[in-house]
This record gives sequence, structure tokens and C-alpha cells, in this order.
Amino acid sequence: MTAREINRFFLLSCAPFVGMLVWLLSASFTLDMPKLDFSPALHLFSITEEANTVQQNLEKASGSAVATKSTIEKFYQLYEQSATDTSNMLKLATAQAARPSLIFDSRISAEFGKPTRTVASANIDLKLYQFNDANYKGYALKVDMKSDKAMKMALGKDKIGSSETTLAAASRYGAVAGINAGGFADTPDGKRYPLSTTVLDGKYVYGFESTFDNLAFVGLSADRKLIGGKFARQADLDKLKPSFGATFVPILLKGGVKQQIPSQWLNSPKRAPRTVVGNFGNDQLLFIVADGYDERGGSGATLTELQDKLAKLRVVDAYNLDGGGSTSLVFEGRTVNNPSDGRLRPLPTNFLFFK
Repeated sequence: MTAREINRFFLLSCAPFVGMLVWLLSASFTLDMPKLDFSPALHLFSITEEANTVQQNLEKASGSAVATKSTIEKFYQLYEQSATDTSNMLKLATAQAARPSLIFDSRISAEFGKPTRTVASANIDLKLYQFNDANYKGYALKVDMKSDKAMKMALGKDKIGSSETTLAAASRYGAVAGINAGGFADTPDGKRYPLSTTVLDGKYVYGFESTFDNLAFVGLSADRKLIGGKFARQADLDKLKPSFGATFVPILLKGGVKQQIPSQWLNSPKRAPRTVVGNFGNDQLLFIVADGYDERGGSGATLTELQDKLAKLRVVDAYNLDGGGSTSLVFEGRTVNNPSDGRLRPLPTNFLFFK
């Protein structure tokens, strides 16, 4: 093939493309491109404004955090101060609560010396003292009851008309201490009954009897407070909610004031073994037992002497319990006093104390 023929061949082959190119160049064809809305100053302003807002919010949050921290710190300081004040108040209250007992203990120690025997438990605190008065030998038992199980009264062998010694009653019940309670009346058939109004476990043993011959009821209320006195109506005694109690004569102190002792009890007998009970202002009990070798009036204590001693100790209310051969004080399984009968007398009622 010659050069001329070759040129003709390439010309024919390229003709379509050349024509298309010419058409494109000659045609009025336009291509619309999307416009970009780019405003650097506007966008920069918007970003700056948002940044400022964020900065302001951060500053506010920081300020709030600082204020919150300060408030928490103040509350914490107040809490610490309050806790300290509460602790100090508790210590003061504890000290003040113990102070009356210490005062009473100091009064007793000044009068009787140091306790010879003590018992301390969750139920009760007992302190036993021995002392020598100018005219008699005596014992004192201070009782601090901490629960309803600390003290009770027992009927002799748990039967109306029966009797047993204080030591036997304490042993039978497992009591740590015991003391004689109210008076009694014997019958021809050999039975021994509690004198007049008697209450056991909140119930009247054989009904209520109005006070006569200066008799006085003495016992404990449902809230472990010493109660007693003369009662013409059962309703008056019921108001005191007696838990247990017995009857004897006379009343020695009321509200710290000495009561008039009936003349027959001043001299018949003048001196005798005695058992008396009183309460302090903090409701602790004090029993005093006076020894005597008989009931003929030549040994033991007078009621006036015991009344004076109770008043000196600032006892609030006080009552005389059965005395003479009935006077009995037992402690931890042993008889403490010297019974005038030469042995303990069987009694229809006894006060018992439990560890």
C-alpha cells in the first residue's frame, strides 16, 4: 500500500470523530455548576459566637461547681460541728444521768460506809451495807431495778394460807436476795394469811379492803415505782397500777415529810427488830433491817430512829414492813440478819430480787 492510500485510510477512519468534535464546538452547550455559598466572615462570626456561648456556659458551670463545693463544705462543717455537739451533749447527759446515783451512793456511804457485798447484772444492781447505830445493829440494801424481772413478791409456797421462810422462797425461785414483806393473820387451823389488801401479778389476792387501824399498802407499780398509802376505795389504788404489794403499818415518810407515827406503834414495843422500805428521788429502793434479840422492847430500833435515818438520807416515801421475828434479810443463799426467833420465821409474803 502506498503512502497516499494509507493517508486516505486514516482520514476516513477519523472522520466521524472529527465531525463530532466540530459539532460540539459549534453547538451552544452550557453546563451549570452548583454555586457554593461560602462566606468566610459570616461563618467565622457564627463559630466565634457559639464558642463564646460555650465559654460562658463553662464559666457559669464552673461558678456553680465552686458554689456547690462551697455549700457542701459548709454543710460538712456544720455536720461535723453538729456531730461534735451531739457527742458532747450525749456525754453530758450520760454524766448527768449517772450523777443522781452517785449522789445517793455518796449519801449512803457517808451513813453506812462501803458496801460489804454487791451484785450487778442487766436486771438489777444490789448493794448490801452493814452498820452499827448507837442503839442497834443494822443492815441496808440498796436496790436499782433495771427490768421488770428484777423484783417480785411471792406467796408462801405459792398458795393462799401457806407460808415459808424468806430463804426458802429465794431458793425455790432462784432469787439472789430476799426480804420479808407484809403482815399476816393466823387461823386456828394453822394457816397463815397475808394481812388485808394484797396484790400479786397485778391482781388482788382476795379482794380490796379499805384501810383500817392505820394500815398501809406498800408495793411496786407496773412501771417499777414504789407506791403505797391508805386507800378508802379500790379505784384510788388502781390508779397507781399496782403490780404487787402487801399491807402493814405505819407510813413513815410521804414526799420526804415525816408522818405521825401512831402512839401504839411508838411504844408497843418501843424497840424491836424492824424492816422498813423507802425510795430515793431516782426510784431506787432502800431497805433497812434492824437486828434485835427479842420483841419485848429492849433491843432493836424504834420507828422514830428509822424514820430519822430515812429522812437524813433524803428518802422520799417510806413504809414500815412486818418486823419482830418476821424480820428477814437473805443475800446470795445466806441469812444476813440475826432473826430474833433464833431461826427464820415462815411468812405468807416475801419480796424477792433476781440477778
